[in-house]
Amino acid sequence: MTEPAPARPAAAADPTAPADAYEGILRRQSLRESAARTYARSLPIVPVRAKGLTIEGADGRRYLDCLSGAGTLALGHNHPVVLAAVKGVIDSGAPLHVLDLATPVKDAFVTELFDTLPRELVKDARIQFCGPAGTDAVEAALTLVRTATGRSGLFAFTGAYHGMTAGALDASGGATGARVTRLPFPQDLRCPFGVGGERGAELGARWTETLLDDPKSGVPTPGGMIVEPVQGEGGVLPAPDGWLRRMRELTAARSVPLIVDEVQTGVGRTGTFWAVERSGIVPDVMVLSKAIGGSLPLAVIVYRAELDIWQPGAHAGTFRGNQLAMAAGAATLAFVRENGLAARAGTLGARMLGQLQGLAAEHRCIGDVRGRGLMIGVELVDPTADTAPGPDGRPTGTPVPPPAPALAVAVQRACLNRGLIVELGGRHSAVVRLLPPLTISDEQAAAVLDRFADALAAAERAVPRRR
Repeated sequence: MTEPAPARPAAAADPTAPADAYEGILRRQSLRESAARTYARSLPIVPVRAKGLTIEGADGRRYLDCLSGAGTLALGHNHPVVLAAVKGVIDSGAPLHVLDLATPVKDAFVTELFDTLPRELVKDARIQFCGPAGTDAVEAALTLVRTATGRSGLFAFTGAYHGMTAGALDASGGATGARVTRLPFPQDLRCPFGVGGERGAELGARWTETLLDDPKSGVPTPGGMIVEPVQGEGGVLPAPDGWLRRMRELTAARSVPLIVDEVQTGVGRTGTFWAVERSGIVPDVMVLSKAIGGSLPLAVIVYRAELDIWQPGAHAGTFRGNQLAMAAGAATLAFVRENGLAARAGTLGARMLGQLQGLAAEHRCIGDVRGRGLMIGVELVDPTADTAPGPDGRPTGTPVPPPAPALAVAVQRACLNRGLIVELGGRHSAVVRLLPPLTISDEQAAAVLDRFADALAAAERAVPRRR
């Protein structure tokens, strides 16, 4: 179920290649690929082999991968059950491209997926296979609810991230000029109401209810509401259970379909198989991708049958029938379910959070540690900076240290130097994110935290702070 930490010493990935071959690959990438590339800029490595938590670069170095394909690799790299499933399809002679035709592989995937989803949803649900990425599934969900309700508006949340296509970007935190009404997402450290906790969540819920019911709010009843149970790119912000239930109550009472984006939170990541299970809510639409494909591209929406009024071809795509991804996904879903990896993620994640909170007591640059299961965020701040005064020139309440993006970059770089791959997120890219595979062992988790603590201390010494 878990993978031991690699013991053999680092060696060149290809002993016949020149020692600097990987540097040539990186140079050619920078010359040939788009300026829009992202991970390659902060992670200048050339992966050539991978297993479980470990990646081996072309230079022979090994890394503990706590990015996991941005949460895609629930079982880590090249898990045996995934490889066997893919090989089984290839060896069978089955077609690899089938548009949206029915196949035994698809039938098995849908059956396994429905066995994991909330009972109240799947007892009368429909599934739509979308293009290969989660953003396309978001587009499908938006088209679905707008078609079903006849309303074009959308409620979304500050800090949200739903993808990079037009409609998904409209619903994300950086949108401008969109037909989307932005609502406050609950958070403690940087609560928009300055209170945090249950009180902050309640104020946000009250504002949502006011917009829905005030005929002079200037906001018409939307076609749907879309929310992440844990904001990932927004800085690893878990939605409070009570607040999520309140959003469900508000939308259900007003016939507003609730879309839950589980692209990154699904398949055991947050300590339950699906993040919505913790709060007990049943959404009208679930958006699923990343881990459901077992490391290969796959995206679907699952929704209440009563919404299924769109016409054939209303949302289509050439690559909806990825047979290899369906086989790998079914194997992944079954392995996570049969081996209790969601509960394991919850237990180990809570332990890691506790250890990181202990680290925060020793480092004032850690402003907050938060997360659910193996979806963890550490927000870095500058505790020495002056806080902004209020209109009268006096400090406003409890000072909240500003984010420290430069320190976060230094920590990420120091982590990489120590053989640890982490990602940054949050409003100012000041949150170090940990997304290890669910198969991470206790020993590997300890190694991850040791390397992170060492990198944090080194970065603190190297990055000057304001005085």
